[in-house]
Amino acid sequence: MGRVSQAQAEENRRRVVDTASRLFREQGMQVSVADLMKAAGLTHGAFYKQFASKEALVDEATAHAFAELARRHSTGLERHDGQRAAAQQALIDSYLSVEHRDDPADGCPVAALATDIAREGGGREARRVYAEGVADFADFLSGDDQDGLVRLCTLFGALVLSRATKGSPLSGEILAAAHGALTETS
Repeated sequence: MGRVSQAQAEENRRRVVDTASRLFREQGMQVSVADLMKAAGLTHGAFYKQFASKEALVDEATAHAFAELARRHSTGLERHDGQRAAAQQALIDSYLSVEHRDDPADGCPVAALATDIAREGGGREARRVYAEGVADFADFLSGDDQDGLVRLCTLFGALVLSRATKGSPLSGEILAAAHGALTETS
């Protein structure tokens, strides 16, 4: 089998990072390299041509997930003509939806990666990227009279609890209660 071109190698790397980002959010970071590469449509051996270790991929996939989140926030602002409150409301509506609850692979990395990141060593790049991503998300949610960290904690907690209780009526009640708390007008 011949060597792949530089362009193909770069495309393969992007595919692995994107696949890892989705699988880590959906299944956790314990996903094996073999399963990850199979999902990306590549061989297990190709992994080691692209990454020094699984930890290096975790770092890159975490950064990828948070870059994707930042793009969504930016797109939301553009969609609402720079009106921060309208973009925040749209985000809350989407975040606390059944669709988001049921799709962790494409969902928020704050909620999906929290437990795995908490188990990571303190000096890891993934933990630094996660902390910066949380701070940026809270900043996006803040406003003149709102504390972005409180809003983020409410969103995060509701989503995690709703996912954990999926299949019971409580799951929807959690989403509705958090939505109501975050959209009350003062």
